Amino acid sequence: MPGETTIATIDEDNMNVENRTLFIADNLDIMRGIDSDTVDLIYLDPPFNTNEEHKAPIGTPAEGAQFKDIWTDEDVKDGWYSEIAEQYPHIHQIIQAAEHAFDHSMMIYLMAMGIRLIEMKRILKLKGSIYLHCDPTASHYLKLILDSLFGNKNFRAEIIWKRHNAHNDKTFGSIHETIFCYAPHKIPISDEVRAPVDPNSLKKYKKTDNRVKVHGKYISGDLTASEPRQGESGQTWNSINPKNRHWSPPRTGEYAKYIEEHFIPNYRSIESPHKRLDLLDEANLIYWSKKGKPSLKRYKNAKKGHLHQSLWTDIKPARGDENTGYPTQKPLALLDRIIKASSNEGDFVLDPFCGCATACVAAEKLQRKWIGIDISPSAEVITKIRLDEASEQGVLFSDIQMSDVIVTSEPPIRTDTDPQEAIQPKLPNYTIHKNDLYGKQEGFCNGCREHFRIRNLQVDHIVPQSKGGTDHPKNLQLLCQACNSTKGNGTQEELIQRLRDTGVLR
Repeated sequence: MPGETTIATIDEDNMNVENRTLFIADNLDIMRGIDSDTVDLIYLDPPFNTNEEHKAPIGTPAEGAQFKDIWTDEDVKDGWYSEIAEQYPHIHQIIQAAEHAFDHSMMIYLMAMGIRLIEMKRILKLKGSIYLHCDPTASHYLKLILDSLFGNKNFRAEIIWKRHNAHNDKTFGSIHETIFCYAPHKIPISDEVRAPVDPNSLKKYKKTDNRVKVHGKYISGDLTASEPRQGESGQTWNSINPKNRHWSPPRTGEYAKYIEEHFIPNYRSIESPHKRLDLLDEANLIYWSKKGKPSLKRYKNAKKGHLHQSLWTDIKPARGDENTGYPTQKPLALLDRIIKASSNEGDFVLDPFCGCATACVAAEKLQRKWIGIDISPSAEVITKIRLDEASEQGVLFSDIQMSDVIVTSEPPIRTDTDPQEAIQPKLPNYTIHKNDLYGKQEGFCNGCREHFRIRNLQVDHIVPQSKGGTDHPKNLQLLCQACNSTKGNGTQEELIQRLRDTGVLR
Protein backbone atom coordinates (compact mmCIF):
# COMPACT_ATOMS: atom_id res chain seq x y z
CA MET A 1 0.00 0.00 0.00
CA PRO A 2 1.16 3.57 -0.53
CA GLY A 3 3.32 4.86 2.25
CA GLU A 4 3.97 8.17 3.89
CA THR A 5 4.75 11.60 2.49
CA THR A 6 7.77 11.69 0.22
CA ILE A 7 10.74 13.28 1.94
CA ALA A 8 12.23 16.09 -0.11
CA THR A 9 15.91 15.54 -0.79
CA ILE A 10 17.82 18.12 -2.78
CA ASP A 11 20.38 16.56 -5.11
CA GLU A 12 22.68 18.12 -7.65
CA ASP A 13 19.71 18.55 -10.00
CA ASN A 14 17.74 20.43 -7.31
CA MET A 15 15.01 17.81 -7.60
CA ASN A 16 12.73 17.61 -4.57
CA VAL A 17 11.63 14.03 -5.31
CA GLU A 18 13.85 11.04 -4.75
CA ASN A 19 14.87 8.73 -7.55
CA ARG A 20 12.71 5.60 -7.94
CA THR A 21 9.56 7.16 -6.53
CA LEU A 22 6.19 5.73 -7.53
CA PHE A 23 3.18 7.90 -6.74
CA ILE A 24 -0.25 6.29 -6.56
CA ALA A 25 -2.37 9.40 -6.99
CA ASP A 26 -3.74 11.92 -9.47
CA ASN A 27 -0.72 13.08 -11.45
CA LEU A 28 -1.91 16.70 -11.40
CA ASP A 29 -1.65 16.84 -7.62
CA ILE A 30 1.80 15.23 -7.73
CA MET A 31 3.20 17.41 -10.50
CA ARG A 32 2.05 20.55 -8.71
CA GLY A 33 4.36 19.50 -5.87
CA ILE A 34 7.44 18.98 -8.07
CA ASP A 35 9.94 21.81 -8.28
CA SER A 36 10.13 23.79 -11.51
CA ASP A 37 12.81 23.10 -14.14
CA THR A 38 13.91 19.73 -12.71
CA VAL A 39 12.88 16.98 -15.14
CA ASP A 40 15.02 16.11 -18.18
CA LEU A 41 12.57 13.93 -20.09
CA ILE A 42 8.82 13.43 -19.89
CA TYR A 43 7.13 10.52 -21.65
CA LEU A 44 3.37 10.28 -21.29
CA ASP A 45 1.02 7.66 -22.63
CA PRO A 46 -2.32 9.04 -21.40
CA PRO A 47 -5.81 7.76 -22.18
CA PHE A 48 -6.67 8.44 -25.83
CA ASN A 49 -10.33 9.52 -25.41
CA THR A 50 -11.46 6.31 -27.13
CA ASN A 51 -14.77 6.12 -25.21
CA GLU A 52 -13.87 2.57 -24.20
CA GLU A 53 -13.28 0.67 -20.96
CA HIS A 54 -10.01 -1.24 -20.72
CA LYS A 55 -9.38 -4.29 -18.53
CA ALA A 56 -6.47 -6.67 -18.17
CA PRO A 57 -7.39 -10.29 -18.93
CA ILE A 58 -7.88 -12.71 -16.04
CA GLY A 59 -4.78 -14.79 -15.36
CA THR A 60 -2.29 -12.19 -16.58
CA PRO A 61 0.19 -10.44 -14.26
CA ALA A 62 -1.80 -7.22 -14.64
CA GLU A 63 -5.11 -8.83 -13.70
CA GLY A 64 -7.29 -6.28 -11.96
CA ALA A 65 -5.82 -3.30 -13.80
CA GLN A 66 -8.52 -1.32 -15.58
CA PHE A 67 -9.46 2.20 -16.55
CA LYS A 68 -12.28 3.93 -18.36
CA ASP A 69 -11.27 6.10 -21.30
CA ILE A 70 -14.62 7.88 -21.11
CA TRP A 71 -14.70 11.58 -20.20
CA THR A 72 -17.55 13.46 -18.52
CA ASP A 73 -18.01 16.76 -16.71
CA GLU A 74 -17.19 15.00 -13.44
CA ASP A 75 -13.60 14.55 -14.64
CA VAL A 76 -12.79 18.27 -14.61
CA LYS A 77 -12.89 20.92 -11.93
CA ASP A 78 -14.52 24.29 -12.39
CA GLY A 79 -11.26 26.09 -11.63
CA TRP A 80 -9.46 24.52 -14.58
CA TYR A 81 -11.76 26.24 -17.04
CA SER A 82 -11.02 29.73 -15.76
CA GLU A 83 -7.34 29.03 -15.04
CA ILE A 84 -6.74 28.07 -18.66
CA ALA A 85 -8.98 30.88 -19.96
CA GLU A 86 -7.16 33.54 -17.96
CA GLN A 87 -3.54 32.37 -18.21
CA TYR A 88 -3.55 30.48 -21.54
CA PRO A 89 -6.27 32.06 -23.72
CA HIS A 90 -4.92 30.45 -26.90
CA ILE A 91 -5.23 26.98 -25.39
CA HIS A 92 -8.70 27.87 -24.17
CA GLN A 93 -9.72 28.83 -27.69
CA ILE A 94 -8.38 25.52 -29.04
CA ILE A 95 -10.40 23.59 -26.46
CA GLN A 96 -13.55 25.52 -27.29
CA ALA A 97 -13.04 24.91 -31.01
CA ALA A 98 -12.57 21.18 -30.37
CA GLU A 99 -15.98 21.00 -28.73
CA HIS A 100 -17.60 22.40 -31.87
CA ALA A 101 -15.50 20.26 -34.23
CA PHE A 102 -15.85 17.02 -32.26
CA ASP A 103 -18.13 16.94 -29.22
CA HIS A 104 -18.38 17.89 -25.55
CA SER A 105 -16.35 14.89 -24.40
CA MET A 106 -13.37 16.11 -26.46
CA MET A 107 -13.55 19.47 -24.71
CA ILE A 108 -13.56 17.72 -21.33
CA TYR A 109 -10.65 15.48 -22.37
CA LEU A 110 -8.56 18.40 -23.64
CA MET A 111 -9.34 20.40 -20.50
CA ALA A 112 -8.00 17.55 -18.36
CA MET A 113 -4.95 17.10 -20.58
CA GLY A 114 -4.31 20.82 -20.97
CA ILE A 115 -4.15 21.55 -17.25
CA ARG A 116 -1.65 18.70 -16.84
CA LEU A 117 0.49 19.70 -19.80
CA ILE A 118 0.77 23.16 -18.28
CA GLU A 119 2.35 21.60 -15.18
CA MET A 120 4.64 19.44 -17.34
CA LYS A 121 5.86 22.57 -19.10
CA ARG A 122 6.71 24.11 -15.73
CA ILE A 123 8.66 21.15 -14.32
CA LEU A 124 10.46 20.29 -17.56
CA LYS A 125 13.98 21.68 -17.79
CA LEU A 126 14.55 24.42 -20.35
CA LYS A 127 16.63 21.95 -22.36
CA GLY A 128 14.34 19.01 -21.64
CA SER A 129 12.26 16.94 -24.06
CA ILE A 130 8.67 15.75 -23.94
CA TYR A 131 7.12 12.84 -25.86
CA LEU A 132 3.33 12.54 -25.92
CA HIS A 133 1.91 9.19 -27.08
CA CYS A 134 -1.58 9.24 -28.59
CA ASP A 135 -3.65 7.97 -31.52
CA PRO A 136 -5.74 9.65 -34.24
CA THR A 137 -8.73 10.03 -31.90
CA ALA A 138 -7.35 13.24 -30.38
CA SER A 139 -3.87 13.64 -31.88
CA HIS A 140 -4.76 16.65 -34.04
CA TYR A 141 -6.25 18.56 -31.11
CA LEU A 142 -3.38 17.65 -28.78
CA LYS A 143 -0.88 18.83 -31.39
CA LEU A 144 -2.46 22.29 -31.34
CA ILE A 145 -2.20 22.47 -27.55
CA LEU A 146 1.42 21.28 -27.63
CA ASP A 147 2.29 23.85 -30.31
CA SER A 148 0.70 26.61 -28.26
CA LEU A 149 2.32 25.56 -24.99
CA PHE A 150 5.79 24.33 -26.00
CA GLY A 151 6.13 26.40 -29.18
CA ASN A 152 5.74 25.17 -32.73
CA LYS A 153 9.42 25.94 -33.34
CA ASN A 154 10.27 23.31 -30.73
CA PHE A 155 8.28 20.62 -32.52
CA ARG A 156 10.82 17.95 -33.51
CA ALA A 157 8.91 15.01 -34.87
CA GLU A 158 5.58 13.30 -35.34
CA ILE A 159 6.65 9.71 -34.90
CA ILE A 160 4.37 7.11 -36.44
CA TRP A 161 4.66 3.78 -34.64
CA LYS A 162 3.23 0.88 -36.60
CA ARG A 163 1.67 -1.18 -33.84
CA HIS A 164 -0.43 -3.67 -35.79
CA ASN A 165 -0.11 -5.41 -39.14
CA ALA A 166 -3.71 -5.25 -40.31
CA HIS A 167 -7.37 -4.86 -39.36
CA ASN A 168 -9.38 -7.08 -41.66
CA ASP A 169 -12.66 -5.44 -40.68
CA LYS A 170 -11.76 -2.01 -42.09
CA THR A 171 -10.88 -0.71 -45.53
CA PHE A 172 -8.37 1.73 -44.08
CA GLY A 173 -7.58 0.08 -40.78
CA SER A 174 -5.82 2.18 -38.17
CA ILE A 175 -2.60 0.28 -37.47
CA HIS A 176 -0.48 3.04 -35.99
CA GLU A 177 -0.13 5.33 -33.00
CA THR A 178 1.45 8.76 -32.85
CA ILE A 179 4.21 10.15 -30.64
CA PHE A 180 4.77 13.91 -30.67
CA CYS A 181 8.26 15.08 -29.71
CA TYR A 182 9.05 18.61 -28.53
CA ALA A 183 12.46 19.91 -27.47
CA PRO A 184 14.22 23.30 -27.64
CA HIS A 185 17.07 21.67 -29.57
CA LYS A 186 17.62 19.08 -32.26
CA ILE A 187 17.58 15.50 -31.01
CA PRO A 188 21.29 14.61 -30.80
CA ILE A 189 22.76 12.06 -33.18
CA SER A 190 23.82 9.08 -31.09
CA ASP A 191 25.09 5.69 -32.18
CA GLU A 192 22.71 4.19 -29.62
CA VAL A 193 19.64 5.29 -31.58
CA ARG A 194 20.79 4.29 -35.05
CA ALA A 195 19.32 1.44 -37.04
CA PRO A 196 21.75 -1.44 -37.68
CA VAL A 197 23.90 -1.20 -40.81
CA ASP A 198 22.37 -3.05 -43.75
CA PRO A 199 24.85 -5.83 -44.64
CA ASN A 200 23.99 -5.47 -48.33
CA SER A 201 25.16 -1.86 -48.31
CA LEU A 202 28.65 -2.96 -47.23
CA LYS A 203 29.19 -5.20 -50.25
CA LYS A 204 30.14 -2.22 -52.44
CA TYR A 205 33.23 -1.50 -50.31
CA LYS A 206 35.86 -3.34 -52.38
CA LYS A 207 39.00 -1.20 -52.71
CA THR A 208 41.89 -1.60 -50.28
CA ASP A 209 44.97 0.33 -49.21
CA ASN A 210 47.43 0.10 -46.31
CA ARG A 211 44.68 1.14 -43.85
CA VAL A 212 42.44 -1.81 -44.46
CA LYS A 213 43.12 -3.48 -41.09
CA VAL A 214 42.09 -0.38 -39.15
CA HIS A 215 39.55 1.36 -41.34
CA GLY A 216 38.39 -1.45 -43.63
CA LYS A 217 37.90 -1.39 -47.37
CA TYR A 218 36.75 1.77 -49.12
CA ILE A 219 34.68 3.15 -51.96
CA SER A 220 35.46 6.33 -53.87
CA GLY A 221 33.07 9.26 -53.69
CA ASP A 222 32.72 12.45 -55.72
CA LEU A 223 34.60 15.55 -54.57
CA THR A 224 32.42 17.92 -56.60
CA ALA A 225 28.81 19.00 -56.50
CA SER A 226 26.37 20.16 -59.16
CA GLU A 227 26.20 23.70 -60.57
CA PRO A 228 29.14 26.06 -61.20
CA ARG A 229 30.14 28.75 -58.67
CA GLN A 230 32.07 31.99 -58.88
CA GLY A 231 34.12 31.62 -55.69
CA GLU A 232 37.13 29.48 -54.90
CA SER A 233 35.10 26.27 -55.12
CA GLY A 234 34.49 26.97 -58.81
CA GLN A 235 38.17 27.59 -59.61
CA THR A 236 40.85 25.21 -60.86
CA TRP A 237 42.55 23.02 -58.25
CA ASN A 238 45.65 20.96 -58.96
CA SER A 239 45.28 21.85 -62.65
CA ILE A 240 41.76 20.39 -62.70
CA ASN A 241 38.79 22.54 -63.66
CA PRO A 242 35.49 21.43 -62.09
CA LYS A 243 33.84 22.73 -65.32
CA ASN A 244 30.05 22.90 -64.82
CA ARG A 245 30.36 21.77 -61.20
CA HIS A 246 32.21 23.03 -58.11
CA TRP A 247 34.60 21.51 -55.58
CA SER A 248 32.80 20.17 -52.52
CA PRO A 249 35.11 18.24 -50.16
CA PRO A 250 32.93 17.41 -47.11
CA ARG A 251 33.07 19.83 -44.22
CA THR A 252 29.94 18.78 -42.32
CA GLY A 253 28.31 15.45 -41.67
CA GLU A 254 29.42 12.15 -40.23
CA TYR A 255 32.28 11.47 -42.63
CA ALA A 256 33.83 14.92 -42.13
CA LYS A 257 33.78 14.16 -38.41
CA TYR A 258 35.44 10.79 -39.07
CA ILE A 259 38.18 12.50 -41.10
CA GLU A 260 38.83 14.97 -38.29
CA GLU A 261 38.91 12.29 -35.59
CA HIS A 262 41.23 9.87 -37.44
CA PHE A 263 43.27 11.75 -40.04
CA ILE A 264 43.25 15.57 -40.06
CA PRO A 265 42.89 17.47 -36.76
CA ASN A 266 40.58 20.52 -36.92
CA TYR A 267 39.59 19.54 -40.45
CA ARG A 268 36.00 20.80 -40.15
CA SER A 269 37.14 24.28 -39.11
CA ILE A 270 38.88 24.89 -42.47
CA GLU A 271 36.71 27.08 -44.68
CA SER A 272 38.77 27.01 -47.88
CA PRO A 273 37.67 24.11 -50.14
CA HIS A 274 41.08 24.12 -51.87
CA LYS A 275 42.87 23.87 -48.52
CA ARG A 276 40.67 20.94 -47.54
CA LEU A 277 41.49 19.25 -50.83
CA ASP A 278 45.21 19.79 -50.21
CA LEU A 279 45.00 18.24 -46.76
CA LEU A 280 42.95 15.30 -48.01
CA ASP A 281 45.53 14.65 -50.69
CA GLU A 282 48.42 14.89 -48.21
CA ALA A 283 46.61 12.41 -45.92
CA ASN A 284 46.20 9.94 -48.79
CA LEU A 285 42.44 10.25 -48.62
CA ILE A 286 42.07 10.95 -52.33
CA TYR A 287 41.96 8.14 -54.88
CA TRP A 288 43.39 9.14 -58.23
CA SER A 289 42.05 7.26 -61.25
CA LYS A 290 44.25 6.34 -64.20
CA LYS A 291 42.82 9.34 -66.05
CA GLY A 292 43.83 11.63 -63.18
CA LYS A 293 40.36 12.19 -61.74
CA PRO A 294 40.32 12.64 -57.93
CA SER A 295 37.69 11.06 -55.67
CA LEU A 296 37.34 10.78 -51.90
CA LYS A 297 38.15 7.56 -50.08
CA ARG A 298 35.25 6.59 -47.87
CA TYR A 299 36.17 3.77 -45.49
CA LYS A 300 33.74 1.05 -44.47
CA ASN A 301 34.45 1.39 -40.75
CA ALA A 302 33.17 4.97 -40.87
CA LYS A 303 29.77 3.80 -42.04
CA LYS A 304 27.18 3.72 -39.30
CA GLY A 305 23.59 2.66 -39.24
CA HIS A 306 21.16 5.21 -40.56
CA LEU A 307 19.31 7.52 -38.23
CA HIS A 308 15.77 6.48 -37.41
CA GLN A 309 13.21 8.45 -39.33
CA SER A 310 9.68 9.35 -38.24
CA LEU A 311 8.14 6.02 -39.32
CA TRP A 312 8.91 3.22 -36.84
CA THR A 313 7.98 -0.19 -38.19
CA ASP A 314 10.69 -2.26 -36.51
CA ILE A 315 9.30 -2.28 -32.95
CA LYS A 316 6.61 -4.88 -32.29
CA PRO A 317 4.01 -4.78 -29.49
CA ALA A 318 4.93 -6.30 -26.12
CA ARG A 319 4.78 -10.08 -26.46
CA GLY A 320 5.83 -13.24 -24.67
CA ASP A 321 7.34 -12.84 -21.23
CA GLU A 322 7.32 -9.07 -21.57
CA ASN A 323 3.55 -8.90 -21.96
CA THR A 324 1.87 -8.35 -18.57
CA GLY A 325 -1.63 -8.20 -20.02
CA TYR A 326 -1.93 -4.50 -19.17
CA PRO A 327 -4.50 -3.08 -21.64
CA THR A 328 -2.29 -0.39 -23.20
CA GLN A 329 1.20 -1.74 -22.48
CA LYS A 330 4.00 -0.39 -24.67
CA PRO A 331 7.10 -2.46 -25.54
CA LEU A 332 10.35 -1.88 -23.73
CA ALA A 333 12.18 -1.31 -27.03
CA LEU A 334 9.99 1.72 -27.74
CA LEU A 335 10.93 3.43 -24.49
CA ASP A 336 14.57 2.38 -24.86
CA ARG A 337 14.80 4.32 -28.11
CA ILE A 338 13.09 7.42 -26.75
CA ILE A 339 15.12 7.55 -23.53
CA LYS A 340 18.42 6.96 -25.34
CA ALA A 341 17.63 9.66 -27.87
CA SER A 342 16.71 12.40 -25.40
CA SER A 343 18.52 11.83 -22.11
CA ASN A 344 21.86 10.94 -20.57
CA GLU A 345 22.80 8.65 -17.71
CA GLY A 346 21.76 10.21 -14.41
CA ASP A 347 18.99 12.32 -15.95
CA PHE A 348 15.48 12.38 -14.48
CA VAL A 349 12.73 10.69 -16.49
CA LEU A 350 9.07 11.25 -15.57
CA ASP A 351 6.12 9.14 -16.70
CA PRO A 352 2.93 10.73 -15.31
CA PHE A 353 0.73 7.91 -16.64
CA CYS A 354 3.12 5.07 -15.86
CA GLY A 355 0.54 2.23 -15.94
CA CYS A 356 2.61 -0.94 -16.17
CA ALA A 357 5.92 0.89 -15.59
CA THR A 358 7.55 0.33 -18.99
CA ALA A 359 9.18 3.77 -18.92
CA CYS A 360 10.38 3.23 -15.35
CA VAL A 361 11.96 -0.14 -16.20
CA ALA A 362 13.58 1.29 -19.33
CA ALA A 363 14.96 4.24 -17.37
CA GLU A 364 16.36 1.92 -14.70
CA LYS A 365 17.93 -0.27 -17.37
CA LEU A 366 19.62 2.76 -18.95
CA GLN A 367 20.84 4.16 -15.61
CA ARG A 368 18.48 7.11 -15.55
CA LYS A 369 16.64 8.35 -12.50
CA TRP A 370 12.87 8.03 -12.70
CA ILE A 371 9.53 9.05 -11.25
CA GLY A 372 6.32 7.21 -12.04
CA ILE A 373 2.77 8.36 -11.34
CA ASP A 374 -0.46 6.42 -11.78
CA ILE A 375 -3.86 6.78 -10.20
CA SER A 376 -4.48 3.02 -10.05
CA PRO A 377 -3.21 1.03 -7.03
CA SER A 378 -2.49 -1.85 -9.43
CA ALA A 379 0.50 0.16 -10.70
CA GLU A 380 2.44 -0.80 -7.57
CA VAL A 381 1.85 -4.51 -8.14
CA ILE A 382 2.71 -4.36 -11.85
CA THR A 383 5.82 -2.26 -11.23
CA LYS A 384 7.05 -4.86 -8.75
CA ILE A 385 6.48 -7.65 -11.26
CA ARG A 386 8.25 -5.76 -14.04
CA LEU A 387 11.29 -4.84 -11.93
CA ASP A 388 11.62 -8.35 -10.50
CA GLU A 389 11.42 -9.94 -13.95
CA ALA A 390 13.88 -7.46 -15.44
CA SER A 391 16.29 -8.09 -12.59
CA GLU A 392 16.05 -11.87 -13.04
CA GLN A 393 16.63 -11.54 -16.79
CA GLY A 394 19.72 -9.46 -16.14
CA VAL A 395 18.59 -6.46 -18.19
CA LEU A 396 19.08 -4.04 -15.28
CA PHE A 397 22.44 -2.66 -14.27
CA SER A 398 21.70 -3.25 -10.60
CA ASP A 399 19.73 -5.77 -8.57
CA ILE A 400 16.94 -3.33 -7.79
CA GLN A 401 14.00 -4.71 -5.83
CA MET A 402 10.63 -3.19 -5.08
CA SER A 403 11.92 -2.41 -1.60
CA ASP A 404 14.22 0.13 -3.29
CA VAL A 405 11.20 1.99 -4.69
CA ILE A 406 9.44 4.66 -2.65
CA VAL A 407 5.68 4.19 -2.98
CA THR A 408 3.45 6.98 -1.74
CA SER A 409 0.16 8.71 -2.38
CA GLU A 410 1.18 12.03 -0.84
CA PRO A 411 2.33 14.89 -3.09
CA PRO A 412 5.88 16.16 -2.60
CA ILE A 413 6.46 19.55 -1.02
CA ARG A 414 7.97 22.13 -3.35
CA THR A 415 11.28 23.59 -2.24
CA ASP A 416 11.46 26.31 -4.88
CA THR A 417 8.79 28.30 -2.99
CA ASP A 418 8.71 29.56 0.59
CA PRO A 419 8.72 26.31 2.63
CA GLN A 420 6.66 27.90 5.40
CA GLU A 421 3.94 28.79 2.89
CA ALA A 422 4.06 25.22 1.55
CA ILE A 423 3.54 23.75 5.00
CA GLN A 424 1.25 26.38 6.56
CA PRO A 425 -0.30 28.51 3.83
CA LYS A 426 -1.98 31.71 4.90
CA LEU A 427 -5.75 31.90 4.79
CA PRO A 428 -6.41 33.12 1.24
CA ASN A 429 -8.32 36.26 0.46
CA TYR A 430 -11.82 35.52 -0.79
CA THR A 431 -10.87 36.84 -4.24
CA ILE A 432 -8.72 33.74 -4.77
CA HIS A 433 -11.93 31.88 -5.66
CA LYS A 434 -12.36 33.95 -8.82
CA ASN A 435 -11.16 31.21 -11.15
CA ASP A 436 -13.46 28.60 -9.62
CA LEU A 437 -16.41 30.98 -9.75
CA TYR A 438 -15.72 31.81 -13.37
CA GLY A 439 -15.83 28.11 -14.20
CA LYS A 440 -19.03 27.49 -12.26
CA GLN A 441 -20.78 30.48 -13.84
CA GLU A 442 -19.23 29.67 -17.24
CA GLY A 443 -18.22 33.29 -17.65
CA PHE A 444 -21.66 34.79 -17.09
CA CYS A 445 -22.44 37.62 -14.65
CA ASN A 446 -24.70 36.32 -11.89
CA GLY A 447 -26.81 39.46 -12.18
CA CYS A 448 -27.54 40.52 -15.75
CA ARG A 449 -26.54 37.08 -17.14
CA GLU A 450 -24.29 38.64 -19.79
CA HIS A 451 -21.05 36.86 -20.73
CA PHE A 452 -17.73 38.60 -19.88
CA ARG A 453 -14.05 37.90 -19.85
CA ILE A 454 -12.77 37.03 -16.41
CA ARG A 455 -11.00 40.37 -15.96
CA ASN A 456 -14.32 42.19 -16.40
CA LEU A 457 -15.99 40.34 -13.52
CA GLN A 458 -15.67 41.04 -9.80
CA VAL A 459 -15.97 38.73 -6.80
CA ASP A 460 -18.97 39.69 -4.70
CA HIS A 461 -20.66 38.41 -1.54
CA ILE A 462 -24.18 37.07 -2.15
CA VAL A 463 -25.04 38.07 1.40
CA PRO A 464 -22.93 41.16 2.15
CA GLN A 465 -20.54 41.02 5.06
CA SER A 466 -22.38 43.93 6.64
CA LYS A 467 -25.38 41.63 6.94
CA GLY A 468 -23.55 38.58 8.28
CA GLY A 469 -22.23 37.11 5.02
CA THR A 470 -18.94 35.19 5.16
CA ASP A 471 -16.03 34.50 2.78
CA HIS A 472 -17.16 30.90 2.33
CA PRO A 473 -17.18 29.96 -1.39
CA LYS A 474 -20.89 29.20 -1.19
CA ASN A 475 -21.49 32.89 -0.39
CA LEU A 476 -19.45 34.18 -3.33
CA GLN A 477 -20.34 35.00 -6.92
CA LEU A 478 -19.09 37.01 -9.88
CA LEU A 479 -20.80 40.20 -11.02
CA CYS A 480 -19.97 42.65 -13.77
CA GLN A 481 -19.01 46.13 -12.65
CA ALA A 482 -22.44 47.57 -13.42
CA CYS A 483 -24.31 44.90 -11.46
CA ASN A 484 -21.88 45.09 -8.56
CA SER A 485 -22.40 48.84 -8.39
CA THR A 486 -26.17 48.40 -8.59
CA LYS A 487 -26.12 45.81 -5.82
CA GLY A 488 -24.03 47.94 -3.47
CA ASN A 489 -24.46 46.68 0.09
CA GLY A 490 -27.73 44.97 -0.72
CA THR A 491 -28.45 41.27 -1.02
CA GLN A 492 -28.53 39.23 -4.20
CA GLU A 493 -32.31 39.06 -4.03
CA GLU A 494 -32.45 42.86 -3.93
CA LEU A 495 -30.14 43.09 -6.97
CA ILE A 496 -32.29 40.74 -9.03
CA GLN A 497 -35.40 42.75 -8.17
CA ARG A 498 -33.74 46.02 -9.21
CA LEU A 499 -32.62 44.50 -12.52
CA ARG A 500 -36.16 43.35 -13.20
CA ASP A 501 -37.61 46.73 -12.28
CA THR A 502 -35.29 48.45 -14.74
CA GLY A 503 -35.96 45.92 -17.51
CA VAL A 504 -32.45 44.42 -17.55
CA LEU A 505 -33.95 41.07 -16.54
CA ARG A 506 -37.38 39.80 -17.47
